Amino acid sequence: MSFKTITSISFIALGLALTSCGGGGGSSPNSAIAQGPPPPPPPPVQGSVSFTPGVFAPMEDFVAQCENPRSGNNPDGNPWPDQAGSERLEKFWLRSWSDETYLWNDEIIDTDPDTVTGRVPYFDILKTNELSETGSGREKDDFHFSQSTEEFFENRNSVASSGYGARFSFLRNTPPRDIRVLFTEPNSPASQAQNGQVNFPRGTRLITIDGVDVINGTDTAALNAGLSPARAGETHTFTVRDAGATSDRTFTIQSADIAQSPVNRTRIVDTPTGRVGYMLFNTFSPLESERSLNNAFAELEDENIDDLVLDLRYNGGGLVAVAAQLGFMIAGRQRTRGRTASLLQYNEAAGNRNPITGEVVEPFPFFNEGVGFSVPSGEPLATVDLPRVFILSTEGTCSASELVINSLRGIGFEVILIGDTTCGKPYGFLPTDNCGRTYFTIQFRSVNDVGFGDYSDGFSPNDSTNRFSEKSPGCTVSDDLSRELGDPEEALFSTALFFRDNNSCPINANNSKSADANYTKVLSAPGAFGAIETIGDPLEITVDSYLDATMPDDRP
Repeated sequence: MSFKTITSISFIALGLALTSCGGGGGSSPNSAIAQGPPPPPPPPVQGSVSFTPGVFAPMEDFVAQCENPRSGNNPDGNPWPDQAGSERLEKFWLRSWSDETYLWNDEIIDTDPDTVTGRVPYFDILKTNELSETGSGREKDDFHFSQSTEEFFENRNSVASSGYGARFSFLRNTPPRDIRVLFTEPNSPASQAQNGQVNFPRGTRLITIDGVDVINGTDTAALNAGLSPARAGETHTFTVRDAGATSDRTFTIQSADIAQSPVNRTRIVDTPTGRVGYMLFNTFSPLESERSLNNAFAELEDENIDDLVLDLRYNGGGLVAVAAQLGFMIAGRQRTRGRTASLLQYNEAAGNRNPITGEVVEPFPFFNEGVGFSVPSGEPLATVDLPRVFILSTEGTCSASELVINSLRGIGFEVILIGDTTCGKPYGFLPTDNCGRTYFTIQFRSVNDVGFGDYSDGFSPNDSTNRFSEKSPGCTVSDDLSRELGDPEEALFSTALFFRDNNSCPINANNSKSADANYTKVLSAPGAFGAIETIGDPLEITVDSYLDATMPDDRP
């Protein structure tokens, strides 16, 4: 299937302008140039807009009618479409947009925009309140969120942000707090060594920041300032206790501007039964993820590996197209030829058409070429062409990561799951900007080549006690903070190596290897390099688990 064939299913509304009115179809190109483009329609008069339950004006009637219109161009060089409007009109756009595009649009309680103050609080209620149909008791839609469009562009374009290059996780947010290091970025201040010791090795617990007690301290402003430095070049002093250590150490570190590496690290492990490749892949979200993956697989292909351990334990998701590419890079051309990686299913009213474009939905194939995010369209992709894959998972394995699991299972490919139950998100977004805010509302469900997409309670290894999840061969193992990721002795990786040789789980594989083998759901932070949560605030998950159907031609 050609690239152009499928772009219709991946429309993104960032920078969406009003549909042009006037300028009839009979005018010649020359006359159109002489006359100039027709002026945009004037914004509706607020008094003419009224709420009638169950009656929705087209979303185009309200799009880009902004209380605070932007001027100039977006980061891609295209002019913002904003016109003078009001917050009220922004809320009416949200209402109509949700009715037209939300997957469970018939389960939204139709609420008068004038009864809710603020566009974001209004958006927050434009979702289903139903529970999962599996009976697990979890919310059907636990992924509804928004962020500033500026932040969206920064994440998408891998803009460097100030930090140390360490991802911290709150095992406990309130006193006595427990904040640990999950991983570090390569060549970052966090991964550098002082006096022979890496600044922030995995599993390290924070004790003080700039002399303030992290565990029980009340000066939350100082703690947050140290965790999330506002700019590059800031100097902060940390006292930490490394995993397994009985004493503390203190060091001073300077922040820098750091961009996240989608592929964080790779490694080759030679075993008596063959060569095993390991890859830590942390996000499908930025456009650079396409290039990062292809480069890593080219290296693995050159190494002639016999098996692949793909570490997705902290990968919250990203672009559908890149997930489809990853499936090809693992399984190869013969196994994926002519098969569907993902077919998107929209709301009942839309049927087999995209509710935004109106075009018939076509499936995403397993792409064997670049699609143009960061690998030129048509450039062949690398592949290790293996008959199976070991995937390391936790509750932080979400969205596009789960799509990889589901897409490979859909073509009869062997996926061995090592770790814990994934987050359970077969649903996705078409991230949409309006008036400086980018909204993520569930708009589709993804199904694989055999039409399966019912994994809203996640994927689990076969020995899991989770009775609602979809089972896969493998072993349940607790995340191990006592060793670095990629270490063959780290609990998940070592279990994968054991299963590879024995086709079974080691005894007591589901027990933690040490007191430091702890895991908590990975909560997001902008750029993922600072505090996962803000000390002193209640725990609140800001979802960064995208399943984004955007394609290069859909970018504004």
